[in-house]
Amino acid sequence: MHTEADGAAGLAAARRLHPVAVVLDVGLPTMDGTEVCRRLRAEGDWTPVVFVTARDDEVDRVLGLELGADDYVTKPFSPRELVARVRSVVRRSTGPSEQPPRTVGRVTLDPVRRRVTADGVAVTLTTTEFDLLAHLMRRPGQVFPREQLLSQVWGYEAAAGTRTVDVHVAQLRAKLGAASPIRTVRGVGYAADDVDA
Repeated sequence: MHTEADGAAGLAAARRLHPVAVVLDVGLPTMDGTEVCRRLRAEGDWTPVVFVTARDDEVDRVLGLELGADDYVTKPFSPRELVARVRSVVRRSTGPSEQPPRTVGRVTLDPVRRRVTADGVAVTLTTTEFDLLAHLMRRPGQVFPREQLLSQVWGYEAAAGTRTVDVHVAQLRAKLGAASPIRTVRGVGYAADDVDA
């Protein structure tokens, strides 16, 4: 484990050390955690990121997720909760070892290489976006309630509620464009369907 006291030093350390996960405090001095995450993502670094924040504001959480964070923890929190969330993100990012690629409509997902293509073009996803898409594509046509997705993809009941799922789905749709197989079922949740069906 490596720690830094400010954002600029943390960004430099992440570039130098290539960690398996990054925990960022949103309120870091010199460069806040959201800017560190934004710069890592802009450089193509998709190391799993967990935000720690004193702010329990939905706007801050949504911004963090839109910047590419995989999870967040609101202060005060127990060290055990933070460790569990980091482990969950790391476990999801390493993925299963033996699963064939799946195709739904114009999107293909390779669980082993953790690659996604939409209309044959590679799409870069965060760990959580990838896991959410994989979960939906595992059973095409099945409707998953938001609460079930929180439990099965994130691995716990998220304190933020189902808005977390909605933000990740919006990000996936934006990245997949017209090829997105994700369908909203009003008042229930989401499903992955063949868009050409």
